Amino acid sequence: MNTTTLILATRNPGKLVELKTILAEAALPYDLVSADAYPDIPDVKETGVTFAENALLKAHTLARATGLPAIADDSGLCVDVLNGAPGIFSARWAGRHGDDEANLRLLLAQLSDIDHPHRAARYTCAAALALPDGTEHVTRGELPGVLRTVAEGTGGFGYDPAFQPEGETLTNAQLPPERQHLFNHRAAAFRKLVPVIRELVG
Repeated sequence: MNTTTLILATRNPGKLVELKTILAEAALPYDLVSADAYPDIPDVKETGVTFAENALLKAHTLARATGLPAIADDSGLCVDVLNGAPGIFSARWAGRHGDDEANLRLLLAQLSDIDHPHRAARYTCAAALALPDGTEHVTRGELPGVLRTVAEGTGGFGYDPAFQPEGETLTNAQLPPERQHLFNHRAAAFRKLVPVIRELVG
């Protein structure tokens, strides 16, 4: 098995750069490639009922198909008053996958009569490492905050225009990307995965 190359289950170049940066910060000399390096492998359907299940599903599928250690993540927004929803359905909350504007509009409408003290929410991410022999490990990252009543800002994506991280006065969509990188939920989960990669991949 080639232990110098890792594959990340994404076709998102930004996510690839983010993990490459984290590996470099940790002085891990692996060559990280995205799923685009294996175009014949179809995208994995996220049929799990938790973030961890979906991340593991994607990681194991790529590890088996490529013979490489594989990393995958799954994330979403969890709203306390909605018992953790949208959760794993965050990307398709309004029905059509990836319609950020419709998802945000629906969520804000559902919370329209909820007062500020009860609008707590958190971005949650599960990051999984899977080896071709079936070994697996999952880490979790969270970014707590609150949902504004009105969307503000043009940066970010998803629910970012309404999500104000804890300790900030601006929404995610108003914050510069470099500041988001310091504390975002996915980066937190990836950083927790670093010692596991060092231990299991070698």
